[in-house]
Amino acid sequence: MLVELLHLLITPVPFAHRRRGHLRESVLLMSRGRRCRAAWAPHLAAARAAILASCEGLGRRRVAIVLGSGLLEDVPLAALAARFEAVHLVDAVHLWPARLQARAHANVRLITADLSAVPDRRDPLSTLCGGEAVDFVVSANLLSQLPILPLDRPGFVPPDLGSRIVQAHLDGLARLRARVCLLTDVEQIEEDRSGQVIDRLDLLHGVRLGRPDRCWTWELAPFGEAARHRRLVHRVEAFLDWRGP
Repeated sequence: MLVELLHLLITPVPFAHRRRGHLRESVLLMSRGRRCRAAWAPHLAAARAAILASCEGLGRRRVAIVLGSGLLEDVPLAALAARFEAVHLVDAVHLWPARLQARAHANVRLITADLSAVPDRRDPLSTLCGGEAVDFVVSANLLSQLPILPLDRPGFVPPDLGSRIVQAHLDGLARLRARVCLLTDVEQIEEDRSGQVIDRLDLLHGVRLGRPDRCWTWELAPFGEAARHRRLVHRVEAFLDWRGP
């Protein structure tokens, strides 16, 4: 609890992002990741391997951009920094563990941006990732997270808001000239100790992606984390050269 409070107090965050809850969500995710380190390890390793496989064979390796860089546990930062002239890490919050990792590489830059905004006529991905020198873009386990805070805000929420946010991100990725690696969890499965499925949740709000290049499961909340006799497992898909479904 003291570690969480310290991060809440000392992490540099734009006021708007703090007010919207991005900092709190990042700190809670960091704490869960530490508690569930062993359960998360296979998922994190699979994500890092998919990113490295995706950037193989690129003719140019100037700028790589990671959207949803988070704590960098699912991002092979050292390998990307060695392969590319520059690496840009984009997220609404950069906690200190990620900041310290980034400082170890002279060609790594942190960019603070909220990608969860309600879709409108703007295309933030073109601004962030549309430069001529950008050769590689990763959407790192971000897609299912984008609708969470907008859907939790008070007031009227359009019933299709979640799917609109998901589709806007996918459309933005598909318009990029760079090679795109898309990693995302697509479904949450709740199981009891006998292996019976109690509930399923579509994390992409009805949006379908097509056939992935790789897929695996992520034990997000082992038994005892969210409930004593139930666990949450996410199904994760990887697209090594995303061009749209």
